[in-house]
Amino acid sequence: MENIYYFCKEIIICISMENPFVFQGYAGPDYFCDRQKELQALLQCVRNNVNVTLVAQRRMGKTGLIQRLVDEIAASGLEITPIYVDIFATRNVAEMNKVIADAILSMYPEDTSLGKRFLKFIKGLRPVIGFDSLSGTPQFYVNYQNDSEKVSTLEGLLAFLEQQPEHVLLAIDEFQQIREYPEQNVEAIMRTVLQHTRNITCIFCGSRKHLMVDIFSNPKRPFYASTQFVGLDRIERGVYGDFIKTQFETRGRSIDDDALNMILDWTRRHTYFTQRLCNMVYAMDKEHIAADEVKQGCVNILEINEPYFLQYRSLLTDSQWAFMVALAKEEEVEQPYSSNFIRKHDIASAAVARRNLQTLMEKDLVYCETTKERKYYSLQDVFFMRWLAREY
Repeated sequence: MENIYYFCKEIIICISMENPFVFQGYAGPDYFCDRQKELQALLQCVRNNVNVTLVAQRRMGKTGLIQRLVDEIAASGLEITPIYVDIFATRNVAEMNKVIADAILSMYPEDTSLGKRFLKFIKGLRPVIGFDSLSGTPQFYVNYQNDSEKVSTLEGLLAFLEQQPEHVLLAIDEFQQIREYPEQNVEAIMRTVLQHTRNITCIFCGSRKHLMVDIFSNPKRPFYASTQFVGLDRIERGVYGDFIKTQFETRGRSIDDDALNMILDWTRRHTYFTQRLCNMVYAMDKEHIAADEVKQGCVNILEINEPYFLQYRSLLTDSQWAFMVALAKEEEVEQPYSSNFIRKHDIASAAVARRNLQTLMEKDLVYCETTKERKYYSLQDVFFMRWLAREY
């Protein structure tokens, strides 16, 4: 019988898939690589009602890890209701309210007692209830008269979750987006409400590390020292290599060590890009995978994505584009303002390099990684980095 995993709006069916390398969505624990340390840290926080800040570079696997956590919660027999919302596309509190309300409506169907209670609650907000044209699920709209109504609605939504019979796990993805809202006091409002809850554990996820650190580690910010930090780094090389090899071998195929190392090197062990390349290579339907097959897979991916990469050209100045090419050729740059880097890549000056780097980081094209050993800059998109280095 198929194991069906319910997670907010998503119904994920775990079946024996032909291609085991999943790079979109979540297909169950058999297709999920490692993250045991992070998974146990999250599970311990949920068990003990400790809020979490989960920070990782984009596409490193935050959402998949949360979905894996939901599986683990169910397997552990914990009576916890998971609600996941992604606020990346929201522009203000009203839109965040809608995303949260839609997620609640999906978790508590309108024909259940809790669903009826929620509908009764939101009717007091003078809502317009619509329906998604594809899924048929109800959607929530409110015509607000002023900002205070938006705030009171947010408070009411969180209060509703606090009153539920089961403990609630509320995961808010791309939480740093609240910094872009025109309302100035969103952090303070949410912190004020959540610090008094006993029935809600929050996981605040974010991909812009500097903003997330400022929100939760700056003594001047409302959320200061209110969560436990959990970070996602690249999966350890040996562990990822064993996972990839096992996925091939359990389906009657093989992959040699040179091919395996090429995959891990070319994708930098970044979760999405590693899974995508493995998916491409597996789709070649070869019984044995050698380095030549991996090389062809890399070429195929760059050719497929080239029209998308070329769109960046029109969004950047010549100077910014040239700086991107320089970073791509180096892969990791510790001193982007140094005379050696500037001279090697024919950059006008350190001031120009500084301006370009700042702009590219604001556009989320470049990220800064800080470890115990060093600090370096690199492109967010590994495939784009490989394409730039190859073409220029």
